Amino acid sequence: MSGTIDIETKEGVALLVMNRPEKKNALTDAMYHALANGMAAAEADAAVGAVLLAGAGGNFTTGNDIVDFLAASKGGAKGGAGGRGVGRFLMAQVEGKKPLIAAVEGLAVGVGATTLFQCDLVYAAESASIRTPFVDLGLVPENGSSLLAPRLMGHARAFEMLALGEPFDARRAEAAGIVNRVVPADRLMETALAAARRLAAKPREALLATRAMLRPDPEAVKAVSLAESRAFAERLGSAEARAAFEGFLARKA
Repeated sequence: MSGTIDIETKEGVALLVMNRPEKKNALTDAMYHALANGMAAAEADAAVGAVLLAGAGGNFTTGNDIVDFLAASKGGAKGGAGGRGVGRFLMAQVEGKKPLIAAVEGLAVGVGATTLFQCDLVYAAESASIRTPFVDLGLVPENGSSLLAPRLMGHARAFEMLALGEPFDARRAEAAGIVNRVVPADRLMETALAAARRLAAKPREALLATRAMLRPDPEAVKAVSLAESRAFAERLGSAEARAAFEGFLARKA
């Protein structure tokens, strides 16, 4: 499957762009590995002060490619994310020390939505639509979202998103505290890059210490994320999930 992660480092910012527009930036295992590698490189690079995630072609990402989910389901996936690309990407978010920013346009689905809970700043275009259809696919939340979403926006709204699968548009996401600011699409990258550059230009040790103080206990988030991954893998191998994936692909066809 085609699909790339475009990486550029400039003015203290590592920009990672999910670039598979023909599939609305649905993520393959190779793309997850590339994202994890890019984030690890940014953490190791003293010149980088902030990491910015974005998507190409008018969407952030629709999350994991359903074809890959179906293949994993038929293979009876067990035991959590392990060394697979998605597991590395999720752990990179939990363990990263540098500020993480997202520029969201169009669809942010599944892991594209839960990644926003891990971000320190999120900027969105009016077109943004944030959704977690885990239960609809016979799955459960991931990426620490069962802990982070209620903490961020309260139990009722978190349940509405994670269990009911209700999409949140840009303005509702802003009101819920998921998004910092909604801006016109033609100003989205400019706004997100400006914030990332401002962070990168600040005294580094003070910035990282401040971020660490503001973040939830990383070990607690990691424990929840790993527990979610185990439950997710069990659900991924279920007949219920397999039927949901096949139904989704049939509707698309």
